[in-house]
Amino acid sequence: MASRIDVSIEHRGPEPEESKHPNTCPGCHSHYRDDELEPTLRVCPQCGHHFPVHARERVNQLADRGTFEEADADLRSADPLAFFDLRAYTERLAEAEVATGLGDAIITGPAMIERRPCELAVMDFGFMGGSMGSAVGEKFVRACERAAGRHAPLVCVTASGGARMQEGILSLMQLPKTVAAVDELREAPAAFISVMAHPTTAGVLASFASLGDVIVSEPGALLAFTGPRVVQQTTREKLPEDFGLAESNQRFGHVDAIVDRRELRPFIGRLLTLFAPR
Repeated sequence: MASRIDVSIEHRGPEPEESKHPNTCPGCHSHYRDDELEPTLRVCPQCGHHFPVHARERVNQLADRGTFEEADADLRSADPLAFFDLRAYTERLAEAEVATGLGDAIITGPAMIERRPCELAVMDFGFMGGSMGSAVGEKFVRACERAAGRHAPLVCVTASGGARMQEGILSLMQLPKTVAAVDELREAPAAFISVMAHPTTAGVLASFASLGDVIVSEPGALLAFTGPRVVQQTTREKLPEDFGLAESNQRFGHVDAIVDRRELRPFIGRLLTLFAPR
């Protein structure tokens, strides 16, 4: 008879403080109410720290009012592996949908930005860490196909921890699938504008997020295949203070521009003007 293996997780370090203010700036430790951050697009007025933004809020920040039409809203992730760790995958999916109001970690659809047509795809880190499973990959591919079909630029905002482990190889298959979709988008031809928010890592960074004709990032965003803590533990070498951050990526030519969120919409509008079909 096979013996049962007890799997437990050891928590190290101090427990999170329940009384901690949800909108405490990690840069200057200022406290804000949600209505105080709304006019600044959730950017700290004191030090410029960029707080996380949910996908629908991001769409409202970028798209002209009333122009975004969500596509494939009924697309959901399946559980072909019947995956179970400490909890069932289906339970985690249901919890994430209730918490975010999204069907999965990305929303897509046609939109107008600064009166310029485009296809818009926005990821939400709040949905299981913005991880990319089959549904996320499929929705991104369909967004590429729609953009290619009408020769409109695709604007994608990423915020992801990478591939979704609960879907195993099916999740990893989304990497070449999304890369092929970007390749077909270019053949249309149609432009691809990639906006990397904090964090954009692992499988998403290693696939479509790094393939933009123009790659833009928000200040201070972590853009790395693996986080600095893991790299430092593996290499046993001290890393630069800005390792993996947007500023370091721009210095090495991996990012074309770092744009403050408050300037992102007009910046993308100018890019869409440059890439508009002649």
